[in-house]
Amino acid sequence: MNDLTMIYTFLGELLVLIVILIIILFIIALVFGRIFLKKGIVIFPKAILFIIDTLYSPFKSIAKLLKLDEHLIDNMSIEIRNDINKKKFKDIPASKTLIFLPHCLRHRDCPATLQKKGINCTCCGLCPIGVIKKKAQPLGYKLYIVPGSSFVKKIVMENKFKAVIGVACHEDLNQIMMLLSDFCPQGVLLTKTGCYETKVDVSEVLKLIDSKNHHNTS
Repeated sequence: MNDLTMIYTFLGELLVLIVILIIILFIIALVFGRIFLKKGIVIFPKAILFIIDTLYSPFKSIAKLLKLDEHLIDNMSIEIRNDINKKKFKDIPASKTLIFLPHCLRHRDCPATLQKKGINCTCCGLCPIGVIKKKAQPLGYKLYIVPGSSFVKKIVMENKFKAVIGVACHEDLNQIMMLLSDFCPQGVLLTKTGCYETKVDVSEVLKLIDSKNHHNTS
């Protein structure tokens, strides 16, 4: 066996080991994640999140290959991150918290215009965005209606903040929470997805807005 053959053999064996390791980690994350989703018991949450974040793409591919729920990996990540951050989130003042809402929540006849920092909601009453805005802004929250991740990144760079509330579909919400994992993110999933006139449980968003210790406002 020449040196080149030995190198190829080693690389092949290494690849097999990596694949086996990823599958084992997937099973571990799946088991502990399902325990949390069903019973609300978080076991090694930070370790599970680290594994999911690091191997997000392979895990999504494995889940698809096994014909599991297409949102399973995102749901686990979102729910676990919500749980481990909720206590610290409550103690961060509203004035240090950003709210990101997706532009797809808008009504098809929305009169708002797109500006540098997203959609400028006029609270016309046609969609739930105005309800959330009227509740959030007087408390000191900074609310942004964004048409894409590029807007989120720009807003993040221009603000000093410590916490985030995000509303989006499964994959987008998980990506935002992963991106802003150092800022105590809390996420609310859309109840209806699509390109426009999507829906969210407004009471869940308002509950998060009200969950803070509002006496701590600076």
